[in-house]
Amino acid sequence: MTIERRLAHAGFTLTRDYPVPVERVWRAFADEEQKRNWIGDGDTFEPREWAFDFRVGGRDVDEAKFHGGPVSRYEAVYTDIVEHVRIVTTYDMWLDGAHMSTSVAAFEFEQIPEGTRLTHAEHGVFFDQFWADGPNREEGTRGLLESLGRQLR
Repeated sequence: MTIERRLAHAGFTLTRDYPVPVERVWRAFADEEQKRNWIGDGDTFEPREWAFDFRVGGRDVDEAKFHGGPVSRYEAVYTDIVEHVRIVTTYDMWLDGAHMSTSVAAFEFEQIPEGTRLTHAEHGVFFDQFWADGPNREEGTRGLLESLGRQLR
């Protein structure tokens, strides 16, 4: 089977307001147990490999198998962390061992009168057979932010 070699770029920005202080939202990213709870919310995945190293230069790994489906692998490096202000990562995704994408993602934390405004901005490059997956990435990120909201309640 020949794979068509191509690239596609996709970017999006999502903003969510959470009715809790910035410190609480920050902990959901910076504390391993809390992050694992909202990243793995529900029983859609069978967890496999997990690594968490929240510091500039640190690496996160989250590999899981969709029930009855493919294995998804996420590997990120933290490139910038300013406590209670921002987190920037670069990350790669694989699906059943095929390199799917490389992305830069930024999370900004802002105190607002109602709690915290979280802004997630991302730009990804999608490879080969995954060239059309940009909208799916945005939808998946929406789901993660909803999961985070459930944990913060």
